[in-house]
Amino acid sequence: MVNVAIFGVGLIGGSIALCLKGKPGIRVIGFSNRESSVQKYIQRGVVDDGTTSIQEAAEQADFIFLCVPVGMLQEYLQKISECKLKDGCIITDVGSTKSSVAAYAKSLDLGNAVFIGGHPMAGSERSGVEAASYHLLENAFYVLTPDESTPSEAVDRLTELLTHTRANIVKVDAESHDDIVGAISHLPHMIAVALVNQVRSYNERNGLYESLAAGGFRDITRIASGDPPLWRDILLDNRQVLLRLLRDWSAGMERFAQMLESMDAEAIEDAFRKAGEFRSRMPERRKGMIHSVYDCYVDVPDTPGIIGRIASELGNNRINLSNLQIIESREDVPGVLRLSFRTQEYLDQAIALLEDLGYSVSQ
Repeated sequence: MVNVAIFGVGLIGGSIALCLKGKPGIRVIGFSNRESSVQKYIQRGVVDDGTTSIQEAAEQADFIFLCVPVGMLQEYLQKISECKLKDGCIITDVGSTKSSVAAYAKSLDLGNAVFIGGHPMAGSERSGVEAASYHLLENAFYVLTPDESTPSEAVDRLTELLTHTRANIVKVDAESHDDIVGAISHLPHMIAVALVNQVRSYNERNGLYESLAAGGFRDITRIASGDPPLWRDILLDNRQVLLRLLRDWSAGMERFAQMLESMDAEAIEDAFRKAGEFRSRMPERRKGMIHSVYDCYVDVPDTPGIIGRIASELGNNRINLSNLQIIESREDVPGVLRLSFRTQEYLDQAIALLEDLGYSVSQ
């Protein structure tokens, strides 16, 4: 029997647990400091067993997944290193920064246990074990960051275990991981926060900014609503990479300022063309660091029961609607209904169905 201990059975930890639980020869153990949380994991069927004892979870484990916030990884690694770990035990994490945790693991005496950094590049707008899903990691990139001293046998064992997640396993060194993720995730989050706060400051003088920021502006800056303590820890942990990226970003914005000052229409057009060409090569339906949005907008008349009828049609056709929002509804203007889905497939099915029913649908 292979024992897998998961510390932090939330969105990611719970999703990994659901992928492993019930597989032949695998037993999943969930850890939490709170007994109520342990009971919740068990009652929801996410884990086989649970405990509030770090020692109990760690010492029986063949694999340990640290699914706690980045700012708590070193604390948990320290506590686990004080346990009598099994020979060959593999310890991994799911944090979005890798260099610091890898360096800290190297500084510890883990006996015959092996640390291999990991980062499943998937997420959700929801959090907690309630949001955990068997499908969350499917087709997502799952990065492992072994170094030259990591036994290849250990990497192979972890890779084999992770096949149950149906993720695409990628191996890269920790420093390269932090550079890439800093550019495609951490920097965009900072830009979104700065942009929203810039508009917020303008809104203090003129409330029309907030009113007109609905729609596109709200959509492109949605990642500014990330969990503050979580992002505090991530950004501070990857600060050296991000300082360099911010300098590059500032240089890019300065180039745009120069284009505008010099009325360089050709350079502006060239910048947009190059960005468009590069963006068009990006995979459209691949799961990534920033959670994709699958929304459409439906024009609906202001008549009783119309929203219920649309929701019922979707449900009757087994199209999973995750959220809906009424954006506009006045007597003289058709209502605009925003429908959100968890996958591109559901979105495509919904658009086809609603158009067949005669509704005007846009994206």
